[in-house]
Order: sequence, then structure tokens, then C-alpha cells
Amino acid sequence: MNKKESVLVFVIVLMIGIKTGYSSEFSIDFSHYKIGDVALEYTVLQEDEVQHNSYSSVSFSIFLDKGFIGFKEALGFKESQGRYGAVNQYGYLGKYQFGRSTLEMIGINNPSLFLHDAQLQEAAFNANTSRNKWILRKDIKRSVGRYIDGVKVTESGILAAAHLAGAGNVKKHLRSGGATQFEDANGVTIAYYLKKFSGYDTSFIQANRKAKAITL
Repeated sequence: MNKKESVLVFVIVLMIGIKTGYSSEFSIDFSHYKIGDVALEYTVLQEDEVQHNSYSSVSFSIFLDKGFIGFKEALGFKESQGRYGAVNQYGYLGKYQFGRSTLEMIGINNPSLFLHDAQLQEAAFNANTSRNKWILRKDIKRSVGRYIDGVKVTESGILAAAHLAGAGNVKKHLRSGGATQFEDANGVTIAYYLKKFSGYDTSFIQANRKAKAITL
């Protein structure tokens, strides 16, 4: 880490300390974060901006490793640039761009509440990924390590593709060896997500057919 990167890390830590008053209840595991040559632009909203639903913000570059946090933040950035308040032209909601029917399956029946609750959105992502992992458990066992159209299949790629296309469409794609294709309204394919989100550690997610979005 060079001098410039060290200063950036120090400033980030200092800002967090000031914001939280160095509370003993606040902690963050910096082992998941690295400053690197390849960076993603994440947006950090100030408290007053969140309250007024304003998206003028301060941003900084941060590169996340291949752990679960890296997986979900990379996927959230791809879906909405990490914006909890995002609603696209097709009505998909939040940081991870959930459809209303998917939200209902994991126990969320109030889209407006969901859109304004970051904690609930994170819980929804965990629950949906857990549910998809259960649905695709046999396909994960059979397919991980194989190559489809030159792309090495990994568990994280499968789970990301299920977030995009639904577990049923991912099953068809894997079981057909890539012959059954799918693309969303923006032209994004299962094959693209299999490749883009390959190699993350998603062992943290437990397969659960009845997973619901529950916040403590």
C-alpha cells in the first residue's frame, strides 16, 4: 500500500469514528476491504441526504475481495450502483432490484416500506439467495467446476444468475449445457452473470426452502 492509499484508509476510518462517536457497539471488519488498482465507485449518503431522499453524495473507490460481502456488494453495484432507493423503468426495486412477486415469496408485502429500509433490503437479499441455493442445490453439486460455453461454473455465479433470471431458468440453462438461453429486458444473460460473478465465496449462505426476510 503506497502513501496515498494509506492516507485514504486513515481518512475513511477517521470519518467512521467521528460519525459513530467511537461507540463500542459499532464495529466493521476491514479484512474484507482492499484498496486496489481495480475499483468500484460506491456512493456514501450523508444522514440528512438519506432523510430527504437526496442522492447528491460523496463517493470513493473501494475494491472488495472475493468473500460474501464482496459478492453481494458487487451484485448490488451491478444492479443499481448500490442505491437502496433505486426504482428502474420496469418497477424493480432497491439496491438489488427486486420484483414485487419475489418480495412476496420472501414475506415482504409492502414495497414502499422495503424501498426505504436498507436493513430489510439486505435481509431480503440474504433470504432470496438462501432460497435459490436450496432450489438449485442439486444443480450446484452437479455443475460447479464444469465449463459451459467456455465459462467455468461456480456456486456464486449460479446464485448471481438466479438473482437475475430466477432459479428455474438457471436450472434449464445448466441442464441444457447452455443451449437454453435467457436474457432480461436489458439484454443481460445468464451466461454473463455466471462469468461476471464467478469465484466468490458464498458458503456463508445456508440453503433454506422457507427463507424469509426477517430483521432483528
